[in-house]
Amino acid sequence: MSVKTIRLYFLISIILLLGFFILNISLGSVSIPFSETLKSLFGKNTEQTSIDYIIKHYRLPKAITAVLTGSGLAISGLLMQTLFKNPLAGPYVLGLSSGASLGVALVIMGGGLLGFSALFLSEWAVILAASLGSFLVMLAVIAASFRMQNTMAILIVGIMFAALTGAIVNVLSYFSSSEQLQKYVFWSFGSLGNLSFTEISFLFFCWLTGLILSLFCLKNLNALLLGEEYAKSMGIHIERNRLIVIIATSILAGGITAFAGPIAFVGLAVPHLVRLVIPVSNHLILMPAVLFAGAILMLICDIIAQIPGSELTLPINAVTSIFGAPIVIWLLLRRKKLVF
Repeated sequence: MSVKTIRLYFLISIILLLGFFILNISLGSVSIPFSETLKSLFGKNTEQTSIDYIIKHYRLPKAITAVLTGSGLAISGLLMQTLFKNPLAGPYVLGLSSGASLGVALVIMGGGLLGFSALFLSEWAVILAASLGSFLVMLAVIAASFRMQNTMAILIVGIMFAALTGAIVNVLSYFSSSEQLQKYVFWSFGSLGNLSFTEISFLFFCWLTGLILSLFCLKNLNALLLGEEYAKSMGIHIERNRLIVIIATSILAGGITAFAGPIAFVGLAVPHLVRLVIPVSNHLILMPAVLFAGAILMLICDIIAQIPGSELTLPINAVTSIFGAPIVIWLLLRRKKLVF
């Protein structure tokens, strides 16, 4: 693929990202004209103070969350697919989402069984519980990676951790009340809204940390595509590189799950969508391409979830799969070959 084509892709991606970002803020239960949206974003007084309040205190934080969530999950998926050489690997393949779900379940349902749920149902308590659950699973996976030379064995360990934590959640669900189950299910749907700028700043810190770590192993990931033996011959420390990738993915996926809940499909599908559009294997190109594509896709899914003009809002976790999966299937049927 020529350099000109790649530059054109990034130029279009930037335009689409800005366009869908503004469109995401403009659409919702209350339709806001583009001109009013731009005035509010650039600090100019709008004709209605209520519009300014809606944009700055609800829609702008939600749009920023969508960008961070979509890009972070997409990068995590790319890292996992390259590390495990598995096109079905995603950001949650290490059991991070299951660990976060267990932490939230212990707070919402476990706390209820012990009679002190009211003390632990604050928003920050849920975020901390999800973060702690993901962190503990990450430590367990890292500990296993030091004892295992086979990368695929780590993948199996991650799947087993997911099965174990899922089983504990099922037990808690069995003994919980309908109200506690409802709260847990609502969290599992995922949500991009209701985050303050303080919470978004913590999410951004997780996103930036994971992104910086992933940048350190880009060249190593290119070598891994040709096999671990080739990578070793190039002087790459396989175990160290694997550890960096696992930590970067854990910070990205764990932080996103803690603040936005588990969001399916994006991390798995976006790397494949990008490879279908620009069939390259160089991660120096794939990483930023996936970052833009993940952010754009999440903004589009959030626009659909809002059902513009209606007061109803669909779960973002459902929208990403219902509307995203057919697109990937259609593209694969057209190309008839999975680029990996």
